[in-house]
Amino acid sequence: MRERTPTIHDVAARCGVNASTVSRAFTKPERVSPATRDRILAIAAEMGYRPNAIARALPSGRTRTLGLLVPDITNPFFLDLIRGAERAAAVAGYTLVLADTEETSQQETTVVERLTGAVDGFVLASSRASDERLREVHAKTRVVVVNRRVRPLPGVLIDSAHGTRQAAEHLASLGHRRIAYLAGPRASWSDARRWRTLQALARHRDLEVVRIGPLAPTVEGGMAAADSAVLHDVTAVVTFNDLLAIGVLRRLRDRGIDVPGQISVVGCDDIFGADFCHPSLTTLAAPIESAGRSAVDLLLGLLADGPDRPRTEDTEDVVLPTRLTIRESTGPAPASGRARGRSPRQRAATDRRTARAVGATR
Repeated sequence: MRERTPTIHDVAARCGVNASTVSRAFTKPERVSPATRDRILAIAAEMGYRPNAIARALPSGRTRTLGLLVPDITNPFFLDLIRGAERAAAVAGYTLVLADTEETSQQETTVVERLTGAVDGFVLASSRASDERLREVHAKTRVVVVNRRVRPLPGVLIDSAHGTRQAAEHLASLGHRRIAYLAGPRASWSDARRWRTLQALARHRDLEVVRIGPLAPTVEGGMAAADSAVLHDVTAVVTFNDLLAIGVLRRLRDRGIDVPGQISVVGCDDIFGADFCHPSLTTLAAPIESAGRSAVDLLLGLLADGPDRPRTEDTEDVVLPTRLTIRESTGPAPASGRARGRSPRQRAATDRRTARAVGATR
């Protein structure tokens, strides 16, 4: 027969004290005399008693648990972020609770409401919630955002705008003048930032850029969008993430379109396997694991300040750099191609037809 796990009441009875005294010996040892505290800890160890984290949180108000929410747990981009966050939490003696919000603000709101009070604070990665909703969460609990800028919330930003400029400059230097951007989810803050960067650079470099999407940031989404990119007569494609780029590579290969001979492809994130593609993927790399560690460090700093710290003070964001990793999927623009043989009016007509087709499938 399995032996029963000792409870706090068993330890209290053995020590001849109240259960509240045993609790204080673990959670607020300074409020128990040294002799009593040492005796309680020794007997508890002898009995094999381990204080429950939730029970310990009742008098202290802390669970030593943090919530990490990501929009898609199957996306390899988030694996390194989760690893970094987990390691930072473990070093500090915290447990990480992971939740998948399924790319929806509704699910994200539901998870936050369920976990508020059960965790000491949240890291929200690539949140799909509105600015207003995030400020409401900030007013109730400690929260740090990743890849999102919402004042006054503290955040960790991956400088994808700088990386996007690098990608566009790289393509321009290879002679590409008409580029498609395969957009990510409609609610993605980083997606909107990348598109604005591409538009600004296009004006500066006399490039044409067309936007296709929003798209599900998956391989399947990239395969479907590749056909639209071909209809737009572009010579290069920049994608929201590597999964979309891998889908584009697969679809173009199936159609017999050479990469990079006819179309160059640039991804974003440098996920595991990006260098195993055929051709290997030119992509933007960033210190994703560092982002996870930095987010947890920021959150622990907020918790160390105590519950009375004002929640309206602006906090400097942690900004992490990106760099362009050039591989085999980008090359010189074709010397003659369909895009160069058509007038701006013809290309504009194609853009309008494809935009209507993409819109009909959203």
